[in-house]
Amino acid sequence: MATDEAEDVPSAIPRLIPSVFQKKIQTQENLSYFLSHKLNRFGMLKLNRGILIFFQSYMLRDSQQSLNRARGRALMASFTPKLVALFLLLLFSHLTTLSSATSTLRDDLLGAARAPSFVSWLRGLRRRIHQHPELAFQEHRTSELVRAELDALGVSYVWPVAWTGVVATIAGGGGGGPVVALRADMDALPLQELVDWEYKSLETGKMHACGHDAHVTMLLGAAKLLQYRKKDLKGTVKLVFQPAEESYAGAYYILEEGALDGLEAIFGLHVSPHLPVGVVASRPGPFLAASARFSATVAGKGGHAGGPHDAVDPIIAACSTVLSLQQLVARETDPLEAAVVSVTLLRGGDVYNVIPGSATFGGTVRSMTDEGLAYLMKRVKEIIEGQAIVHRCAATVDFMEEELRPYPATVNDEGMYAHAKAVAEAMLGEANVKTAPQSMGAEDFAFYAQRAAGAFFFIGVGNETSMDRASPVHSPHFVMDEEVLPIGAAFHASVAIEYLK
Repeated sequence: MATDEAEDVPSAIPRLIPSVFQKKIQTQENLSYFLSHKLNRFGMLKLNRGILIFFQSYMLRDSQQSLNRARGRALMASFTPKLVALFLLLLFSHLTTLSSATSTLRDDLLGAARAPSFVSWLRGLRRRIHQHPELAFQEHRTSELVRAELDALGVSYVWPVAWTGVVATIAGGGGGGPVVALRADMDALPLQELVDWEYKSLETGKMHACGHDAHVTMLLGAAKLLQYRKKDLKGTVKLVFQPAEESYAGAYYILEEGALDGLEAIFGLHVSPHLPVGVVASRPGPFLAASARFSATVAGKGGHAGGPHDAVDPIIAACSTVLSLQQLVARETDPLEAAVVSVTLLRGGDVYNVIPGSATFGGTVRSMTDEGLAYLMKRVKEIIEGQAIVHRCAATVDFMEEELRPYPATVNDEGMYAHAKAVAEAMLGEANVKTAPQSMGAEDFAFYAQRAAGAFFFIGVGNETSMDRASPVHSPHFVMDEEVLPIGAAFHASVAIEYLK
């Protein structure tokens, strides 16, 4: 009797799911995604596998009729009609909450961040930081600015962390709960800015050419949004203002100092001039490459260019080695796995008619997996040393693993990625959330993602109507549309708020 009553209940399920979602739920895989991500990632629905299969089996009964009936009867033996009815009631209320969450993210947080006074404050911060760029582990002025703004907001912090870093804490009114972090990097690049504008760099040979000035500004904006809503937080938000992302692995040292112990999840943004303002992009799983640098010295015997037989030419050995290294990708790497070996430095003698005693060269190796990077590093050393022997030279290889620590691959946690993606879709609209291709660039956010569930997103700063053609990051001509600042601040804050619900 109980089974007969209950078998009528699933027929009501499709009517409870809005038509916009019904169109997407065409397969069992899509239904699983809808139930476990679209709802669950907003903190709305905690499904055990039995209930999930129950709904899958009935909603897809037309296409899998015989299998679904068997699953439905087996599962119904363990669920009473009252339990099923209660579940449907909860589902209906959560769908209503989903619509409410969308409205809240777009109107409340993004609306607050776009208020004229808020935008003016953000632009002022970014321009002050941009005029005074500082290199890795030298971000003293930037760190001081961050601390002054946090003090003004009444946000507590720990400093110094990893020399110049700041880790702030905003705890919810109820205490306890999970801990989620938001991260921004602070360092600049050793470039002379060639953009002629009112707020160009005042520091010779230094420029925020990778957008870290915007990253700091957006995170400070998130701090203000979160602090005003702290009593509603259901956990703790850590704000990580990190030094030395460019080459020097500041994230590694932040973690080494224990500033993020107990962290459950972390989110980061990076500006992209290839995306328009209002668009974000990322992907689940492997996203950015693992990377390491190497420097090699080949020692031979110098001599006169007219008598090469009396010398041992290290230039020939170095050139042969550079060519041999390219076989690592062409003949030793699976064609379906991304890998790059780039020799970018080559130095020998400085006199036309003298064979030098040594030659040096160096570059980077990259792979989309940590295992692939380890293999490339091993083979780079073997090839350089082997080619030196062939040419009667000696070679040394240095990966500079203490000074320039290799970066692991940045791998987005699928659950955290789905959460951030859902937040972005609710705030910006689904059309403005793109799937990014994998990139062979590297990011030390990867260290955080090894410790906690991480999600790293690109956020657009391009605007073809008001700017010249976008220059890439790390260019002395790099510019951005500052309309990104309130969007990034609201996106940061929303990811944290919704995660803690």
